[in-house]
This record gives sequence, C-alpha cells and structure tokens, in this order.
Amino acid sequence: MSDWLLSTLRQYPELAVFLALAIGFWIGPKKIRGFNLGNVTATLLAAVVIGQLEIAVPGPIKSTFFMLFLFAVGYGVGPQFFAGLSKDGPKQIVFSVTVLVLCLLVPFLCARFAGLDMGYAAGMYAGSQTTSAAIGVATDQINRLGLSAEQTKAYADAIPIGYAVTYIFGTIGSALILAQLGPKMIGVDLVKACADYEAEMGGIKGRDAGVFSAYRNVDVRAYRIEAGPLTGKPVAELFPGLRIFVERVRRGDQIIEADAATVLAPSDIVAISGPRTVLVEQVEASAAEVDDRALLDIPVEQVDVFVRSKIYSGRTLRELADDAVTRGIYLRKIMRNLVEIPVLPETEVLRGDILTVQGSHLHVAALVKAVGHADRPAEATDLMVVAAGIVVGGFLGSLSLRVAGVPLGLSTSGGALLAGLLLGYIRTVHPTFGSIPGPALWLLNTLGLNVFIAVVGINAAPGFVAGLQQVGISLFLWGAVATSIPLIVAVLLGHYVFKFHPAILFGVCAGVRTTTAALGMIQETARSKVPALGYGMPYAVGQMLLTIFGMVIVLMTQNG
Repeated sequence: MSDWLLSTLRQYPELAVFLALAIGFWIGPKKIRGFNLGNVTATLLAAVVIGQLEIAVPGPIKSTFFMLFLFAVGYGVGPQFFAGLSKDGPKQIVFSVTVLVLCLLVPFLCARFAGLDMGYAAGMYAGSQTTSAAIGVATDQINRLGLSAEQTKAYADAIPIGYAVTYIFGTIGSALILAQLGPKMIGVDLVKACADYEAEMGGIKGRDAGVFSAYRNVDVRAYRIEAGPLTGKPVAELFPGLRIFVERVRRGDQIIEADAATVLAPSDIVAISGPRTVLVEQVEASAAEVDDRALLDIPVEQVDVFVRSKIYSGRTLRELADDAVTRGIYLRKIMRNLVEIPVLPETEVLRGDILTVQGSHLHVAALVKAVGHADRPAEATDLMVVAAGIVVGGFLGSLSLRVAGVPLGLSTSGGALLAGLLLGYIRTVHPTFGSIPGPALWLLNTLGLNVFIAVVGINAAPGFVAGLQQVGISLFLWGAVATSIPLIVAVLLGHYVFKFHPAILFGVCAGVRTTTAALGMIQETARSKVPALGYGMPYAVGQMLLTIFGMVIVLMTQNG
C-alpha cells in the first residue's frame, strides 16, 4: 500500500502539492498557547516533509500560481495605494518608506555579518519581515543572474530554509514587540491611549464604538401625530442631533414616501426609523405608537458599498451624517484593506473602503449612486481582464536593463503585481470593469501563494535538512535581530519624530510590516479597534515595497 502511494505521488506530483495544502491548512490555524504557525509556514513545512520522498514538481506551476497571487495582492491594495488618503497620508507614506528601507538594510547587514550567501540572505529577509511574496521575487531575480544551473538551484533552495527558520520569530516577535514591548518603550498605557483617542474622535466611553450611538439596534415604528411640536415644520428639524428619520407618512388612505422637507399634519401616521432606545425615550414622549402593518412594510436591505467618489473621500462620518445622501442610512461596518476599522464620528471614509450599510431600498439606492458602487454578492470574475492584465504586466516585467552586467527589471511576477495595482485603482473609477468578487480575490491570493510555497518546499526538500543543520541556530538568531531592530526603531521614530498618536502608532507599524497577526494582538492588548485606523496606508505601501525588496536584496548580496 505504501509503495503504491509513493509511486502515485511521484507519477502525479500535482497530488503531492494538494496534499501539502491539505496538511498545511489543517495544521496552520491550530493554536498552541495562543500561537499558530499560519497556513503559509505550515504548508511549507508539510511540503518539505513530503519532498523527502524524492518527489519533483516540474513545469511552470510554481511561477503561474505566484503570478496569480501577486496580481491579487496588487488588485487588493490598489485603491489605497493611489488614493490621496487622509490628512496623515503623506506623513504615513514617508514613515513607511523610511521603516521599509530599514527592513531591507538590517537583514542585509545581518546576512553580511553572518557570512550568508544570497539564497539564505533572501530567505532570512523574507522570513524575518514575514513577507512570503519576496520568496518568489528573489527566486526570479536569481534565475536572471546568468549563474550555472547548479549554483542557481543551490541559492534558490536556500531561500525556503532561511524563510522557515526566521519566520516563526518574525511573526511572534513582531507581535510581542508592537503589542507588549513598544508601549513600555515610550511609556504609554495603550488601553488608556485608545480610550482617549476614541473620545477625541467622538466616541462614547463604555460603549462599543459607533458614530450614531445605538447603530446595531435600529428599529422602525409607527406613531400617530397630534397637533403640537411635531407638526408644521420639515421633519429634518423635528429631532435635532438625533439620527432618526421619518420614512413614510399615511395621510388618509394615501401612503407618502417622506423626505427631509416633508411637513407632518395632525392625524398623520408616520413610520420612523432609528435606534430603538431613542425611539422609546424621545419619540414616544411626543406621539402614541400604533400598529400599521402596511405603513411599516418598507423594503429594507443591507449592502456593502465600495467607495469611489472623490467628493466623499476624506470626509469624516460626522460630516457625512449631516449630508442629505446619508438620510435613513445606518452604518454597520467599515473595511479597509481587509481589516475592520472602528466606526467613530471623526473616522475618515476613503476611496476603496467598503461600507456595510442598512436602510430602506430607496435610501440605499441614493447612497450608492452618490458614493460608489454596490458590492453585492456576485459569482462572476472577469477572467479576461485578470488574464490579460497578467499577460501585459508580465511582458512589461520581462524587459530588463543591464547595469554593470547585472539585469535589472521587474520580472514577470513584478509585472503581474504592477498590473494588479493599476487595475485595482481603475476599479475605483470604473467599478464594473475587471470585477473580482471578494471571495474570488481571497482564493486567488491564498491559493496562488500557498501552491507556490508548496512547490518550493517539495522541490527544495532534499537539501532542506542539511541546510537547516548547517545554519539553523545562527540563522535563527540573526533573523531575530533582523526582525527586532526595524520594529524598535519604527516605534521610536513614529513616536518621537513623526508624532503619531500612540493609539494608532502601533497599527501604523503593523501596517508597514503587513503583519495582520501583530495588529490582532495590538487590538487585543488595547481592547479597542482604534489601532486599525493607522493600518491601511502603510499596509498598501508595505505590500509593494517588501515584495520588490526581495529582488533588491539579491542584487545587494551579489554585489556585496
């Protein structure tokens, strides 16, 4: 039986790739004392074990899936990468580039001091900075150097060893430095800092952050209006400072769709939406509740809205609350670069954000028309645009310029990243062009990276154990240094030089390093989602530069 399994895997190596994925995605999420390997590292280690069976995965499978992954990365961060962003945007860009240069230089210097060749150096860079994408870009660059086939394979096989040895501390160390050590370094109580920041942004202490008070308890009730303070003036003026809305009016036998200018008359029956507690405490004091099923039968929907309007980008939720287009709209959630950010009065809405809103069909349609595009669940992906984008990007990336005998260029994978970036930005202008639904984008991203990692691990397996024995302890320690120094410097620079508020500083640092795991620990330590407000822009910059630097470190170690 075992001989049959072994011969089958050798004959059909694609099955070995999927076996590595199955094991990796089974082990990856399992936590031991609050820590898990993650899908990528677990898949790599599973592939290395499977590769000990002398299985080789031939052909362009590895590069094909890696290009899919990089295209998806670019497409996902494109809107934020090109957008003008918030008032702190330029400062965050300068800070991000400064820290990212450190994330390149420190691993390079560590590799020089440790006497590592370019393969181990690139692997240590990728693992210590937890940037899996750099593995493929570094491998592409090594393949373009014109070295012998034997030397090229030796360097390429060293990359996953360096990555695996340094990644674990890269992940755990990053989280501990940013969530635990960082606040102590600058003398900050992170919980208090986030609570104070929420208060500054209009939040209410002791209550889940929500710009419109009890957003999560919206109700619609019917009331009979008598002569008094609720009659004779526009409904927009009836409850100043409260986000409750007159949705419909029954006047005699007629049901009227209300707007801000509608004036109520005695004997009207009105349907009013708003937070349940406000309706009970405020409206019922002025009008008697009645049951009117036909009046209350209002078509209501909840939809994700992709923000593309320049007019509304950069405006705070407090400002948007007073805009006519948000009448009758209740905000549930804001997602930015796949991370949920807190809903606070001073939170800025940016192009590329996805707002989860609820309201009547009429109000939601008006909001969608003004703000962006309804990102409703869809099954179709525009594969023509995806494939054509990768082809065009790949052709551009294949062009290279020789400087001192060294070929310089984006490589086909770098071209795919650039194509995704541009198409992701174009989506903010033409949201129906090149559509990739969220689940499909996740699949391209996750499957593309992990198939690539599985192939790398299987093919590198024969020399993995020997390489690990040769450089394991030393490489691990130097990797810890390469992880720690840039983050420690980033915290100090962000606090003392760039003057970021402590509540968002650690989110900014996590974004630069594109480490969502660290952001999660920061938010857990802070007992708040506020740190995520600093994550978006640095994450977009970090995704681009950390990937490209995989090529740069190869060139630096070659010339070094």
